[in-house]
Amino acid sequence: MVFGLSIGYLLRYFLVKKQAENAEVKAKEIIFKAKDQALKILEEAKNDERLRQGQFLKFENILSKKEKELEEEKKRLSSDFDNVRNKEKEIGDLRIELSDSIESQKKELERIGGVKKEEAKALLLKQIENESKDEIYQKIKKLGNEGNQEIENKARELLISVVQRFAHSQIAEVMTTAVSLPSDEIKGKIIGKEGRNIKAIERLTGVDIIIDETPEALLISGFDPIRRQIAKLTIERLIADGRIHPARIEETVELAKDELEKKIKETGENAIYETGVGPFDPKLVYLLGRLAFRTSFSQNVLQHSIEMAHIAGMLAQELKADVAVAKSAALLHDIGKAVDHEVQGTHVEIGRRILEKFGVDKKVITAMESHHEDYPYASLEARIVQAADAISAARPGARRETVEFYLKRLEDLERIASSFEGVEKSYAVQAGRELRVFVTPTRIDDLGAIKLAREIVKKIENEMKYPGEIKVNVIRETRAIEYAR
Repeated sequence: MVFGLSIGYLLRYFLVKKQAENAEVKAKEIIFKAKDQALKILEEAKNDERLRQGQFLKFENILSKKEKELEEEKKRLSSDFDNVRNKEKEIGDLRIELSDSIESQKKELERIGGVKKEEAKALLLKQIENESKDEIYQKIKKLGNEGNQEIENKARELLISVVQRFAHSQIAEVMTTAVSLPSDEIKGKIIGKEGRNIKAIERLTGVDIIIDETPEALLISGFDPIRRQIAKLTIERLIADGRIHPARIEETVELAKDELEKKIKETGENAIYETGVGPFDPKLVYLLGRLAFRTSFSQNVLQHSIEMAHIAGMLAQELKADVAVAKSAALLHDIGKAVDHEVQGTHVEIGRRILEKFGVDKKVITAMESHHEDYPYASLEARIVQAADAISAARPGARRETVEFYLKRLEDLERIASSFEGVEKSYAVQAGRELRVFVTPTRIDDLGAIKLAREIVKKIENEMKYPGEIKVNVIRETRAIEYAR
């Protein structure tokens, strides 16, 4: 037993000793590898250090060379500066000598001629003025005429180009709206017993319903296009539903109003999208959409405004003005007409208040407020908007008038103006919206011109019927004309 334990103990001792020796060998190997790795790292660091040292010496040599070059350039510039200063001194001395020489020559000339410098200068200038006065006047007159002609030609070319680039359909609005019926039998249902249905429609929509012998149709009459549209939608819905009685009519009118509200909003948004302006407040866009149901001399106001925006944009682009301001002002120039039947004041003044309320750019307000010359032209964009308004609205055919009536009105305007004493000639321009009267300056003075304008206005108001307003512009100018024979 003891022997076995001794043998086990010895085996365990030798086994532990062997493991210890193996561990010691492995530790020596690890230490050897670590030392080898450390030597490699140290060698690499020394190599890197030598490389950086070489680069540093290279850069140091380059800087030293540049420093020498700069020092040489500094010396050269210093030398040039000294030369310039010497030249300046020489020029100063020569200038003093020249001034002294000129002064002595002037004194000698005054002594010889017996006339002082100021007197000689005045005499010379007077002689030149007398000899050249007529020639200078002719030159100025010729340059003025050539300049005016050139400006007029360029303006004419620009307007022709803009009108040709934009063509928009003109659809005349009328005071009635037609509604198609599926059959004549439906007319009786619309009228109702003792006319109660048709009376309910007229009372709720504010229009007149005209039912005559026209087959399968009726007419809605009223000056307000929005009311006519509500009445039309109401009748169309009632026909489709088939139930026509006062209670149903009242419900349908409310539905038609809601539908029209959405349509007005969409119309305003489409106008903004088509012209590429904005963004604007949604309430302002809604007011813009209402213009689709307003007319001016039977011209749709929204279509007129959209056309103006395109024309103003092209004019602004050609004239290097602010295109966005011009287009926005043109599109919104008649925004006051959306509520002018509800608010007191001119549509221009109402429009200004609306745009200010909704925070529209001041430049846009300034550009739109002058299109009827209610305010002075404060910017180039304001004149562009006024020109676009004239192009869109003042030509024959844009607004609902027969050619014969249009020509007759222009002839009557010129006839009335020419009937006054002192009038040399008169022209009706801008489709009869302006009357330009030229008077003889020797017979009509400035105060007389003001009085004549008032008298012509009174006679036009008493003798003529015309849409909108007519501007009477009395022009008095003095001209001196001579002829070379």
